Amino acid sequence: MGDFVGAFPPHAVHSPLPDASFPPKPNYRSQYVRAHTLLKPLLSALSGAPHAVLSTLFPSPSPSLSHQAHTLRVLSSFLSFRVKPVREWQNLSSALRAAKDRFDDGLMTAFDTSDSKNDEANMKETSQASWDIWDGPPDRWELARAWADKREIFYDQSKWDPLENFTEDGQLDFDAMDAFMGHVLRALEEHGTRAVNVFPPEAGVLLAFAERLAHEVIAEYIASLLDRAREISNEMFLKAAAGSFKEAWRLVDATFKVASTRSDAAITQTQAEDVVYRMFESNMDEYLDEEVEFINQSFDAICRTWEKQLSERATIPAPTADHARFLSSHNPAQVKRTVLASFTDVLLLPVTIVPRTVGHVGKAVNAAFTTGSSAAVQGISMLNPQRWGAPSARDGYIQDFEKGNAGMLFEIGGDEDDEEDIQEKGGTSSRPTSMSMHSTSNSISSTLGDSSSQRSTRQSSTTSTGVTTPAPSASASTASFDKMELLLSLDIALELIHADREALKRVETFIGYPGHYGHRVRDTIEEIFVLLLQALGERHIRPGFERATDQMRAYHPEEHEESQSVAPLLQFFELAHVGDTMQSMIQVYFDKELASHIDRTDFLNTVVREKKRFEDILDDCVAAGMNAGTDALMNQVEHVILRLTKPREYYPAEDAAMDLGPTQGCQEAIKCLGMHCQLLKGSTSKEVLEVFYQEIGIRLIAILQKHIKRQIISLNGGFQIIADLNAYYTFIASLKVPTIAAEFSYLKMLGHVYVVEDAKDLAQIVRDVTRYGGAYRPEDVYEFIQRRSDWKKIEKTVDKTMYNLSFKEDCIIS
Repeated sequence: MGDFVGAFPPHAVHSPLPDASFPPKPNYRSQYVRAHTLLKPLLSALSGAPHAVLSTLFPSPSPSLSHQAHTLRVLSSFLSFRVKPVREWQNLSSALRAAKDRFDDGLMTAFDTSDSKNDEANMKETSQASWDIWDGPPDRWELARAWADKREIFYDQSKWDPLENFTEDGQLDFDAMDAFMGHVLRALEEHGTRAVNVFPPEAGVLLAFAERLAHEVIAEYIASLLDRAREISNEMFLKAAAGSFKEAWRLVDATFKVASTRSDAAITQTQAEDVVYRMFESNMDEYLDEEVEFINQSFDAICRTWEKQLSERATIPAPTADHARFLSSHNPAQVKRTVLASFTDVLLLPVTIVPRTVGHVGKAVNAAFTTGSSAAVQGISMLNPQRWGAPSARDGYIQDFEKGNAGMLFEIGGDEDDEEDIQEKGGTSSRPTSMSMHSTSNSISSTLGDSSSQRSTRQSSTTSTGVTTPAPSASASTASFDKMELLLSLDIALELIHADREALKRVETFIGYPGHYGHRVRDTIEEIFVLLLQALGERHIRPGFERATDQMRAYHPEEHEESQSVAPLLQFFELAHVGDTMQSMIQVYFDKELASHIDRTDFLNTVVREKKRFEDILDDCVAAGMNAGTDALMNQVEHVILRLTKPREYYPAEDAAMDLGPTQGCQEAIKCLGMHCQLLKGSTSKEVLEVFYQEIGIRLIAILQKHIKRQIISLNGGFQIIADLNAYYTFIASLKVPTIAAEFSYLKMLGHVYVVEDAKDLAQIVRDVTRYGGAYRPEDVYEFIQRRSDWKKIEKTVDKTMYNLSFKEDCIIS
């Protein structure tokens, strides 16, 4: 409209309402008309000399700075391209901009003078006026930037040497950075408090000052620190990155503390945290990549060291008197609880993120960042089985399996309750069992471990991480099966977990990262745990069990005539305890450290899937080992029966005295079976025992049937057969597995065919299919009766009675 609107005199603008007693309802047009009427007269001042614009607009006595700033801001909006109130608005706007610059320059001079005098009241008034006329982005506000530029903290960095954080031997010691951060935080508190008091809250000067401190002071210090750490080693770089970030994080708390001194400071915790997050972003990609690479190399080095130790010896030393075993412990469940409790204590020890000089005092954060090295060594040493093995030896709990004292190995009846207590406390993981042989081994792996400790007499040395490293131990030779359990090492498992936990704690330092790097941090946490499972499962547990399984398959009873026990099977039970203890340690570690970072219900999650795969590896290894162990056990039983059965055991002389007790072979076979079955009783679930006993029973029936068919049995020998079968039945019945007991009852009845004198009665017994519950067909029984010593005499009668055959009448030779 140009100057047309302004041409109307004030009395020419009439109210649209006929009755002046009622004021008009405000609308945008009326409001603009009023603003235009008030501001139009001020435009003439902008047409004068540039140096006289401010004095013309604000003649003496000058109004307050706030009034002047408000007037200039309103005029700036009035002369904007959105309004264009007059034809010469562009020239007037330029003159106004120059006047604003001169006004702002005067404010900066006045602010600087007040700052030197510590006159916060005048500084506050001046800064408010400067902020009112500022139309740029808040972070470019010149008054705040000029104030920050004069802070000495940005120019005294030469006083602080980042390399002082490294000791003479190349280790980290963050005392120097602690002193540096203390200096920075004191500057933040001093200058930040003034910024909060004198600058408008909406200007965000405190946040901008903290961000500048982070990028120009702290980030430069950290960059030099990390460059030096990278030159030393990757591990040093990782420790330095996590430690320096942890130190830099103190800026967040200090910023929020300073902001809280003013109720309308308008700074949130998230904004304060973002300052440090943005500052450290430049290091995150390299740090996360190096963390995964380093932990992978560490696991590989630990596993290679163990593999080398196993291969350095060809034989295993003989067990010593104080050699402790799971199977010889008085209360395996209590020992298992002790291990897991000690392991949990180790997990609760703090991990050193910010290294300090031991004995350093006078720091507020020193209590939060303890080294915990000596405590870790003590906690880990509690996992040494010698701590438990020696008292057991003194108390007489270590039994000689060869002497048949296996009945004293366990306190039967107490261990199952102990296991339930452990599960209620979350000490172990329970895996479902089924009646399949594979799932049986799964359950065996899960429930065998009601005792604990690594049975090793080897010397241990403490590494720099505080974990005991086993001295060289050996795999079993082909001639000796002692210490098969040393194919796995709790020390190695603990060392792997310890290395993984150190990496995890370093990465957890960055767990709060938002956005892209937050996702990467969580992915890295999952990845380093997956690497742990793969290293422990594929590089340690699987090779150990495979070697043990091969040794059991190579076991030949005839080479161990002096032994009534199956040494590899006993040792495999020990190995299964070690493996299950490792799995329990992984479960405890997962519950304590990993569960909070993942969704357990997400079956597609990488950690959940890999953890299930790790458990499956252990299950498969134990399943294969138990199968080979059962083969070895039953081969031993068959060998005992064959070796101790005399040539005429079941065909004695007619005048020989009859002792209707079981034969020596039968007694020793039952003794061997009983001892090995007793090893599982009280330390596994009833379902596992039942399936294991079923497998033994099925194989024992096959061995006995084969054994009977080798013999020549007289009538008197038949009573000896019955005595042996009764003994086997009594043993099987004591296992309380109804299905197998029924099978042995039918086998026991089968012995009667050797004590029936009359051939016709014998034939009727053979034809009675209901007599054996369907377990034996007539043709099966017929094979057994052929082992009678009088079979040639009764054969025709039996055949005729059974099949109604008469060779004279029914057979024609042409």
